[in-house]
Amino acid sequence: MAYEVIARKYRPQVFTDVVGQGHITDTLSRAIERDRVAHAYLFVGPRGTGKTTMARIFAKCLNCETGSTPQPCNTCERCKEITMGNSMDVLEIDGASNNGVEAVREIRENAKFGANNSRYKIYIIDEVHMLSIGAFNALLKTLEEPPPHVKFFFATTEPQKIPATIMSRCQRFDLRRILARDIAGRLRFICESEGVDASEDALMAIARGSQGGMRDAQSALDQLIAFRGKELSEEDVLSVFGLVSQRNLEALAEAVLTHDIPGLLDAIATFDQTGKDLERVLVDLLEHMRNVLIHAYSPKSDLLKELTDSQAAVVQAQAAKTDPARVSNLLETLLEAESRLKHSLSKRTLLETSLIRAARDAYHVTLDEVLQQIEALKEGLPALPDSESDEKKKS
Repeated sequence: MAYEVIARKYRPQVFTDVVGQGHITDTLSRAIERDRVAHAYLFVGPRGTGKTTMARIFAKCLNCETGSTPQPCNTCERCKEITMGNSMDVLEIDGASNNGVEAVREIRENAKFGANNSRYKIYIIDEVHMLSIGAFNALLKTLEEPPPHVKFFFATTEPQKIPATIMSRCQRFDLRRILARDIAGRLRFICESEGVDASEDALMAIARGSQGGMRDAQSALDQLIAFRGKELSEEDVLSVFGLVSQRNLEALAEAVLTHDIPGLLDAIATFDQTGKDLERVLVDLLEHMRNVLIHAYSPKSDLLKELTDSQAAVVQAQAAKTDPARVSNLLETLLEAESRLKHSLSKRTLLETSLIRAARDAYHVTLDEVLQQIEALKEGLPALPDSESDEKKKS
């Protein structure tokens, strides 16, 4: 049997398998239970977060031979056909390569006929924003008043390119970037199923590198297993993908916050000499500093629940000893550097100078602190006598 990549082998087949999108799976399940299924749905989100997967599972829920159910059986012929992608009644269309008026006219003509052997005829159009204006206009009438046996499921990464007339006729669901902790949990399940011994630090490094995309994380895990076999360590992940360990990233943040210029320069030199991706270093540092800022301003927020215990402890410690206004200033410096770094010919030099400026921003006294000191001095001075005050008014 041909090898099947992890991203396909472990693709969710029921709503309960979908990670990090409970706000959508719960809504769709209740819509089915209450017989309030709309005729058109739009799934929006970054790549690899489950848009097309969600549409396929929804299609199985509606066409399962056991009846419309939030939990498809995955054993009947209708479910198997949808899973394999060869159902005659659930048609997946690539909007990028079928974006003309003629392709949509064909959909419109075929939609008039009932489903072959299913409850509904379902059109899943991926990257729907790639359709031309003429194609959208051709789809509009059918989308507004479709036959009762037709459902449309659209998926896109760029909803701003979809005409408002189309958007208004769909129920929109925005998929979130998946938390690194949740991605690591799914990868742990996959490793256990595949007999792979991966350390917790290795899984968290993969999850951090995927930037919220489950498919990217699974593809990275596949690549690492091919490279290292059945035992994976954090060093393997860092060396293959040019990432920096969480401990080194936190040490760099500490150097910036404490104005340790030699320390941060040594860290950047080490990253550059060991082939780390300096753009990614800056992105990860921005994320860490953002966490410090949010916790400093709102200690009771749910931020720490999204982090591991060790990450949460570092964020708490750094936020406790840093003025939030200073962190805000250095974040502005880092954000400016991020926009320039991708176009820079000397990434190391730009990163070094930007981090030095950020360290100075974290070290310098803010205007609020100056005003507080002035107020404290004023409170400590004795009040002027009334006679002296009157003389000053006259003069």
